[in-house]
Amino acid sequence: MESRREEESLKALYKDAFHIGAAVNPLTIDSQRSLLAYHFNSLTAENEMKFSSLHPEENLYTFENADVIAAFAREQGMALRGHTLVWHNQTPDWLFENETGGKAERDLLLERLRSHIQTVVGRYKDVIYCWDVVNEVISDENDESAFLRPSKWLDIVGEDFIAKAFEFAHEADPQALLFYNDYNESNPHKRERIYRLVRSLLDQGVPIHGVGLQAHWNLYDPTLDDMRAAIERYAKLGLQLQLTELDVSVFRFDDRRTELTRPEKGMLELQAERYESIFRLLYEYREHISAVTFWGAADDYTWLDHFPVRGRKNWPFLFDESHAPKPAYERVAQIPKRAAMEKK
Repeated sequence: MESRREEESLKALYKDAFHIGAAVNPLTIDSQRSLLAYHFNSLTAENEMKFSSLHPEENLYTFENADVIAAFAREQGMALRGHTLVWHNQTPDWLFENETGGKAERDLLLERLRSHIQTVVGRYKDVIYCWDVVNEVISDENDESAFLRPSKWLDIVGEDFIAKAFEFAHEADPQALLFYNDYNESNPHKRERIYRLVRSLLDQGVPIHGVGLQAHWNLYDPTLDDMRAAIERYAKLGLQLQLTELDVSVFRFDDRRTELTRPEKGMLELQAERYESIFRLLYEYREHISAVTFWGAADDYTWLDHFPVRGRKNWPFLFDESHAPKPAYERVAQIPKRAAMEKK
């Protein structure tokens, strides 16, 4: 049994700014229950609501794990984000095939998508307030002419698969807030492509309400100037912004070292400084940002332990492997308190 927590809760500290969220799965809901209940007022399913998790076969839905997360959110009175309806990964092959194993026709694929969205969004409409409807469709290529990434969605349906997904989601739950979500969102080239996509959807009258900035960052990249430029650019769309998958790796992306069993001297201080600068920026733009969700909650469980180097420990959060606050927590906690003092 965890002892009573003595630090101030993040959700209370930031209650006048934005939701504080965490990605969870059925195991972390159990192992991190006390931490989640104390500090967070929003959740996202890590993998359990992705297409292949929920709908592995055409006539089979597997809701068990997603239902566990939805039940925990209801029990705790937490906001719940749905993640994700359309993605090029973690999507089963059957979806793109016709009855003879060939490539599915456009109308068949769209009807399957509509049926999936009606079923999934409908099931959770009492608890999920927003969905990452479409995830990661923008190209990372340096080629100036690049725009959308190649995918079976694009190949079979064409560019309007994106608009159709938003329309289907809005039809399934007219009250839900609908987001486009992507990574490398602060890279200037990709930023402009994301802006162009969302602007185009708005111009077509597509029901889209927000942009999700995944924010898989590290101690060095992206620069604070690029983060600020991205927030300001997306804010010009007049939509909600949310950081949807925040973590701050202690390694650069191209650092492939595997020998560290604990953070190097100075790493946690650098991380504290980095988190402070990030949250200072987010707090400054709180009128545009409605939620900040970490892709996890504490260092005992993070996808970064297996990416980009499998089996290497990473320590990307505000709480350590024992769920105790790290120096980064202390810096982040001070920002709204300092702002309140300055108001007096």
